[in-house]
Amino acid sequence: MPYLASRLYGTPLLIARPKLEVILGVVARKFAGDTLATPPPSRTDSGLGGDLQVQDGIAILPILGTLVRRSSYIGAASGLTSYHEIEAMAEQAFADPQVRAVLLEIDSSGGEAGGVFDLAQRLRQLAQTSGKPLWAIADEVALSAAYAIACAADRLWLTRTAEVGSIGVVAVHIDESVADAKAGLNYTFLHAGAHKVDGHPHAPLPATVAADIQADIEQLYTQFIALVAGFRRLPPKAIRDTEARVYRGEAALQAGLADQIGTRAEAITALQRQLAMSAGRSLRTKAAALSAARTPPRSQPSPKEISMNDHNPVTPVDDAQEHTTPNSSPTPAQSPQTQPLDEAAITAQVEHRLRRQLAELTEIAAQAKRLGVTVDPAQALARGVTPDALRQSVLKQAAERDVAQDIVAEAPQQPQTKPQSVADSPLVKAAQAYGARQ
Repeated sequence: MPYLASRLYGTPLLIARPKLEVILGVVARKFAGDTLATPPPSRTDSGLGGDLQVQDGIAILPILGTLVRRSSYIGAASGLTSYHEIEAMAEQAFADPQVRAVLLEIDSSGGEAGGVFDLAQRLRQLAQTSGKPLWAIADEVALSAAYAIACAADRLWLTRTAEVGSIGVVAVHIDESVADAKAGLNYTFLHAGAHKVDGHPHAPLPATVAADIQADIEQLYTQFIALVAGFRRLPPKAIRDTEARVYRGEAALQAGLADQIGTRAEAITALQRQLAMSAGRSLRTKAAALSAARTPPRSQPSPKEISMNDHNPVTPVDDAQEHTTPNSSPTPAQSPQTQPLDEAAITAQVEHRLRRQLAELTEIAAQAKRLGVTVDPAQALARGVTPDALRQSVLKQAAERDVAQDIVAEAPQQPQTKPQSVADSPLVKAAQAYGARQ
């Protein structure tokens, strides 16, 4: 209990008021001598806490329950999630080559101030260094310290009834002097250093000590505002003007504190779509670079139309080839192939081809899933795998799996009958009789 009290009283907190009231109420009952049942440690979705999950190349990182800098033996049972634990899971996810994006799944009313700003900056740094998208969804609560973490994401979703905000700082001081007097207790602190026992609970809080605590809160509040304003690209005044209000659903979008409303599944689908589009852009960039390297000499005209079967579009020749002198006119010998190419048309053709290929790859992936083979269509597109090649690969994997299952299958219980000889076949005997008559 002394450990828990030290984390609650006399220290700045980034936590929503309703959650703080619940915690203080429970702790006060404990201090009063009530016996409170301690639940068994749990790390399931129904409880608080959770483990990193990877779904179709997207790492889902849970940020649940009350947030603290370091958890202890009471962490799992009391629903605490530590900033160090979140950072370790994030580093694991961004370093995993199979992970292409990270989604923060947040359901927390906040917690301790110490360490949260460093964690938010670390998450943004990991995303930028790895080049992998970092998204977040408030499902159902991302308040105070939890919102500071959510702001590190490139895009913040929230469910229809979710709450975000509470951008503020709070500290609690408890005055036990009246209760001490009723109990016949009188505390005397012997100390060196004028501020050594500032804010102790066995006397009313002096005005000078209250001013010092308030100054510390204001400094943390300024840091909180700067962090949110920088990550959300909003003026600091707009964040300060929220006055730590809590915003739900559409109101959060209007305040600029979130980007989109949707379910967890919808957020994952949208993130997968962005990954596929990024893969397509990457492929177009590589194709353009390769095309530029293969530009034909000036004396050789380039075809205007690009075949959909071509692996690399042909870059048009320099416009100087196609220009005539000011006083001359085009001759009949000049064919449409020698005219300058329309770069917009080329880009449109390439994009059309990529969309068609992605659609085919996605359809093959759906068919493969029914065969028990996992396929990532966006990754296949980025690697330049053609639909035919992917289809053959899926069939081969499915066949190999079926053969393996046949090999380990149990032999039948009853022995099989001896195979019939070819000479005993009725067809063979009939053929022999017919030949004898001829």
